[in-house]
Amino acid sequence: MILLFLSGPLVASATETFRCQPTRPDADGPFYRADAPERHKIGEGYLLTGAVKSAADCSIIPGAKIEIWMNGPDGRYGDEWRATLFADPEGKYRFESHLPVAYGSRPPHIHIIVNMPGYRELITQHYPKKKSKKATFDLVLIPE
Repeated sequence: MILLFLSGPLVASATETFRCQPTRPDADGPFYRADAPERHKIGEGYLLTGAVKSAADCSIIPGAKIEIWMNGPDGRYGDEWRATLFADPEGKYRFESHLPVAYGSRPPHIHIIVNMPGYRELITQHYPKKKSKKATFDLVLIPE
């Protein structure tokens, strides 16, 4: 399916229109590993928050599984920089880490995969602004 980004709502096909713009997918990269420990903190100094929502009607999605992995302050990926968390009953999530660093020629980023029955898997990345200490990044999923 080809997604068309228009000035109005996102249109995925002639019969599919969304009230909320789905989060743009991005590459998962070569370092994803399933079964990261359940935790919402792997460092300090950077706070990422947001809500998991449905693209169909902007409703919250409580309980969505969010997997996160990133490189450490030394620029290397490792198990200590992986986490699994779940959206709370209000669809919100909170994740704390160090401010990501560049990886090779790539800008600083945090990898994210979101899964919830009834929705398409979302693989995306968050790119923090330079010298920022926090950001809000909503994860908007497309219903199946």
